[in-house]
Amino acid sequence: MALTPFTKQQLLPQEEKLEIARHKSELFIGIPKETSYQERRICLTPDAVNSLTSHGHRVMMEAGAGLNASYTDQEYSDAGAEITNDTQKVLGCPMLLKVEPLTMDEIKMVNSQTIVISAIQLKTRKKEYFEELSKKKITALAFEFIKDEDGSYPAVKSLSEIAGTSSILVAAELMIGKGLLFGNITGVPPTDVVILGAGTVGEFAAKTALGLGANVKVFDNSITKLRRLQNNLNQRIFTSTIQPKSLLKALRRCDAAIGAMRGKDRCPVVVTETMVEHMKKGAVIVDVSIDTGGCFETSEITTHEKPTFVKSGVIHYCVPNIPSRYSKTASLSISNIITPYLLQVAEDGGIESAIRCNKGLKNGVYLYHGILTNQAIGDWFNLPDSDINLIVF
Repeated sequence: MALTPFTKQQLLPQEEKLEIARHKSELFIGIPKETSYQERRICLTPDAVNSLTSHGHRVMMEAGAGLNASYTDQEYSDAGAEITNDTQKVLGCPMLLKVEPLTMDEIKMVNSQTIVISAIQLKTRKKEYFEELSKKKITALAFEFIKDEDGSYPAVKSLSEIAGTSSILVAAELMIGKGLLFGNITGVPPTDVVILGAGTVGEFAAKTALGLGANVKVFDNSITKLRRLQNNLNQRIFTSTIQPKSLLKALRRCDAAIGAMRGKDRCPVVVTETMVEHMKKGAVIVDVSIDTGGCFETSEITTHEKPTFVKSGVIHYCVPNIPSRYSKTASLSISNIITPYLLQVAEDGGIESAIRCNKGLKNGVYLYHGILTNQAIGDWFNLPDSDINLIVF
């Protein structure tokens, strides 16, 4: 018998196995330049672009898109991106990535059935925004709605970490004006910091302040949040529910107060004007909650160019979108969250199947081929919405 490399078993007829693998899809991503005021971040770093192009995907970028985050066109071009000055061409890509939501003018330039991934910033949207996207049958995902396996929102969380950390660095900078060093020097009473809110922003503000040696007091009405904060900090600090008397006592003594409260629609105002009047002259207020209205009664929106104003002798810093100040760090953070999702979408064979396979990604979808699939948006703007689980299954 002739020698064969096959076993007897292998020579017997085998049943046919049909391949039911998901077919990979090629992505063609457009990244336009951010046009909205003070937005300095970008969705993908050159490294992220490189990892996409090496998987055979195309990335087209508008020239200068990464400059504000300290990334040059050359770096992107070396990473395999196509650079163009033609905004129309970039907005014509089948998939668009943006930090800020599209403007009305940009929506006009977008092709129908485009996939748009960006932040949504619900508080600043108007009804027309959704109607225009809907007319073009666009599928839109919001960073803020994308969930992780553990049910948390990774994009919101990491930007909150940046906001929390930077609120303390901002306060330290502003205290220099009064000749004070933020921290703990032997023989000198440590800096006193009051933090309102025990969420992610509050936690990272507390971590940073403790790292510099400050005395930290955290106020929040949720005992569960305060307990979680204590555990995450690995040390006991002063925590309290929000009671006017103890809050006023803490504010009178503090050198810096950080507002990090969140509300459903608008953030609650916890510190009244009278309380601010009782604070030390030269104390600093950094109101991170200004994005949703601010939790100090004296807060008014300021800009990165003119970030502070003084009221009752207290320095107020109320810039919305603090992470944009640290544009490179924030861009790295967004990029690291979004890239694995993009590769996953391609791996699954396009956004349709990716949504079927990934619940967290499905949660990010608020428009599906022009159909509004987010109930909160539907209620907020009085628009008809459908449950995405009845459309995609």
